[in-house]
Amino acid sequence: MIEFWREAIRRQFHAAIDMLGNAMEACPDSVWSGRGRGAFWYLAFHVLFFLDLYLSSEDESRFRPPAPFGLSELDDEVVVPEPAYGKDELHGYLEHCRRKLDVVLAGMTEAWVAEPCPFEYRAMSNGELLLYNMRHVQHHAAQLNMLLRQRTDSAPDWVSKSGQKIEA
Repeated sequence: MIEFWREAIRRQFHAAIDMLGNAMEACPDSVWSGRGRGAFWYLAFHVLFFLDLYLSSEDESRFRPPAPFGLSELDDEVVVPEPAYGKDELHGYLEHCRRKLDVVLAGMTEAWVAEPCPFEYRAMSNGELLLYNMRHVQHHAAQLNMLLRQRTDSAPDWVSKSGQKIEA
């Protein structure tokens, strides 16, 4: 039974990541740039940072994102990194997270799913954190698609399961 859930979660989680990646890919430079917490690039970075963090087996005190990304998202007063991260940097981070998800899912057992997640403030099991993390990715992928629709009158299509490519 665990194999069924592992594969279903993998397909749907990767579909959410695909939607995020498709939105990033479809974003023109004029929309990508910007300042502040509402900037397209920053929203993409934010979701990738927490995707990475919540796929970690350690809590935030030992978490280290890959270079060039820092830990500013964990500060009480979030400071938007300067300069803006580019598409190539964030696409690399997206692929890092995609690989990390596959490692987590490959090690998924019934016992692990039921264990408390390493983030006490989330007060949920590892299994529920996986679903929470997937919902967070999908929430921001939808937000980025809405920004694209508002600013360019175009956005990538819905991805129903992993492996579908961009069609704006």
